[in-house]
Amino acid sequence: MSFKKVLYIGGQKSGKTALALKHTKKLSKNKKLPIYIATYKNNFNDKSMKERLDAHKNERINFFDTIEKPKNINSVVKKKNTYIIDCLSMWIFNNLEKDKKYFTNHLKKLLKKDVNIVFVLNNVNSGIIPIDKISRKFIDITGIVGKIVAKYCDEVYQVTYGIKNKIK
Repeated sequence: MSFKKVLYIGGQKSGKTALALKHTKKLSKNKKLPIYIATYKNNFNDKSMKERLDAHKNERINFFDTIEKPKNINSVVKKKNTYIIDCLSMWIFNNLEKDKKYFTNHLKKLLKKDVNIVFVLNNVNSGIIPIDKISRKFIDITGIVGKIVAKYCDEVYQVTYGIKNKIK
């Protein structure tokens, strides 16, 4: 059996999650529900982010089993199943104290697993270089993660205004 790795990348509110959810459902051929790995951790008790999270939950209700895993996503991707990881950007944010080697090693192990995985990643590195160190690290790590995941994925889609463009 051949397993696929797919990446959806785009800006905020571009429609990448909705398209990735459809793709994940299509890849899931067994009787089990695909698994949605939610990486956001509401550390700041942010009301507007909670509203976003609730909207995402409504998109996937009845179609996915959900695991909330803001840190070690590798630990929950075990069974021969289909997963969506939404999103790598939040996972990066939650692990920002780690170094580049952590992200590289974690992803390479994850990408070798015999499972279908659809990744969602925000495209944040098309602007100017941020003035503060933490923002620069986040954008740099996001670029590194994007390159690694895109390299190993079978398909990569750029999403703009709800329109997907296959770039790999």
